[in-house]
Amino acid sequence: MKKIYLVLMLTFVIFFLGSISRQDTSEKKFIGVKSCACHNMASRGKQVDVWQKSKHASAYKTLTTEAAEKIAKEKGLKAPASESIECLCCHVTGAGENRFAEKYAKEEGITCESCHGAASEWKTIHTKKDKLADAIEAGLIHTKLTENSKSIIEARCRSCHNEKSPTYQEFKFDEFWAKINHPVPQK
Repeated sequence: MKKIYLVLMLTFVIFFLGSISRQDTSEKKFIGVKSCACHNMASRGKQVDVWQKSKHASAYKTLTTEAAEKIAKEKGLKAPASESIECLCCHVTGAGENRFAEKYAKEEGITCESCHGAASEWKTIHTKKDKLADAIEAGLIHTKLTENSKSIIEARCRSCHNEKSPTYQEFKFDEFWAKINHPVPQK
């Protein structure tokens, strides 16, 4: 009797925990860089312009080159680089996650949501005065660089900028952070 009870309890716990994680994942959807357009105002630091000038914005485009095709073949990938999840996972925000609110534009490359999290649940909250904590609770990943956050932010970057990449070059966090940093101007 105890064994049956234990098996039933374990089954319930596994099912319950699995349903929570599936529910959490399905709620937060990627909504695309066009939704971040208000961050391109001068008062917000022209943040979308900073992104558009970065290599992140053209990350997908690099997968459509002859060099990328050659690498894909050398790695034994069955599909072209521009279609292989092994490449897309670091060249396209949310590749393979199926969490998109609208038609997915892989051509956007690595977008705001790659660093700040899928925005469907926090987009409307984060712009309201004194609501940053609420937006963070809703899934916003706040990337203000502090002594406490630096290692966390760097680890997110290194999830793609690492030796697994066939074109890896030494990752110098401070140098690269300066190129993509886009703080809101102080008033």
